[in-house]
Amino acid sequence: MVPIHIHSLGLDEANRQPVVLLREDDGLRVVPIWIGHPEAMAIMLAVQGVEAPRPLTHDLLLSVVTATDRVVERVEITRVEGGTFFASIVLRGEGGTVTVDSRPSDALALAVRAGCPIFADEAVLAEAGGVPEQEAEEEVAEFRDFLEHVTPEDFGSTS
Repeated sequence: MVPIHIHSLGLDEANRQPVVLLREDDGLRVVPIWIGHPEAMAIMLAVQGVEAPRPLTHDLLLSVVTATDRVVERVEITRVEGGTFFASIVLRGEGGTVTVDSRPSDALALAVRAGCPIFADEAVLAEAGGVPEQEAEEEVAEFRDFLEHVTPEDFGSTS
């Protein structure tokens, strides 16, 4: 599992569908996941720290988890099949851990509220992840600059 985070949330210009971009913590790959409008709103409110006057569904879910003496240990984006993403919510309690199947959007909305880490399976990043074009170009430019200025001495002794 690779640590990731919510990089941004926006609308796909082509179909006006909300899309959440997940980015690996120590890398450049980004995974877009198209989600529903209510789930996008739930994630956005949590990211912005907005508290509703009454508990929303994901607030209620976190309250139920807490009331049963469990904590949300982590959220995992586990696989992608035919463009559909799958996720798991890992709950920890006195009796051990329990893994619950989830839609990624619900898992992410819960993760933001619980303040828990988010992970993606390497296979998900390999299949659905990509490096944004601008960042890829910047990385290539940095590498070209390195190649233009590197000397054998930069690599230490050659003897």
